[in-house]
Amino acid sequence: MAIHYDILTLFPEVFDGIFSVGMVRKAREAGLVRIAAHNLRDYTTDRHRTTDDTPYGGGGGMVMKPEPIFRGVESLLEAPGLPAVDVPIILLSPQGRHLTYDVARELARYPRLIMICGRYEGVDERVRRHLATDEISIGDFVLSGGEIAAMAIVEATVRLIPGVLGDPGAVFEDSHSEGVLEYPHYTRPADFRGHAVPAVLQSGNHADIVRWRRQQALARTLARRPDLLQGATLTAEDEEYLACLRKQDNVWDTDGDENE
Repeated sequence: MAIHYDILTLFPEVFDGIFSVGMVRKAREAGLVRIAAHNLRDYTTDRHRTTDDTPYGGGGGMVMKPEPIFRGVESLLEAPGLPAVDVPIILLSPQGRHLTYDVARELARYPRLIMICGRYEGVDERVRRHLATDEISIGDFVLSGGEIAAMAIVEATVRLIPGVLGDPGAVFEDSHSEGVLEYPHYTRPADFRGHAVPAVLQSGNHADIVRWRRQQALARTLARRPDLLQGATLTAEDEEYLACLRKQDNVWDTDGDENE
């Protein structure tokens, strides 16, 4: 399965660097991912290539006009050789639903995504109501535009495409993949400035390592993101371990040292 990403933006050049390195570059070279950034000014009709105007009702700032955005999306949907139905048209907006692991997994099932990057004070409301099929935010903060959010969606979904990651199991060990944060990682040297790798990781006992990692993940989630545990898939053993942690006066923020 491959995914085709269309990104409508005023600044297509900003995507050149981030998508030409690392995992995304390898996925593109393998034919698993296609990414096209389109300049919204190419879908204007006036000689000044205008994409924004003052807001009705007054107020500061400028609002992105609906015509270039509608024209751009409609033109992309008419492109030959690409799916034109059941294509999510995503408006990147601080008012959208949050990008989570589950949302990324949902989007990664589509063969094609179209993303609209807003700028200035935002986009004309008619884009939101009559063109976009989804709105996504990457957090409760404001950026200058939707380009960084589009990059985040590409990164979050590309890694879920079968064949992109060298280790097929790596996706399932990511933070948030099972509703908890990831366990701590160590590599050589075994002792660095007096800080040793936990003994269990050097023991060679696979069952003990699996148990330790799970407990570390649970403890780290309880300390840093307890809200995630409400939707996590937990076993009876997990629940018992969390109950023991909650009885402590302070939930320690694990870095692995507690079980050396």
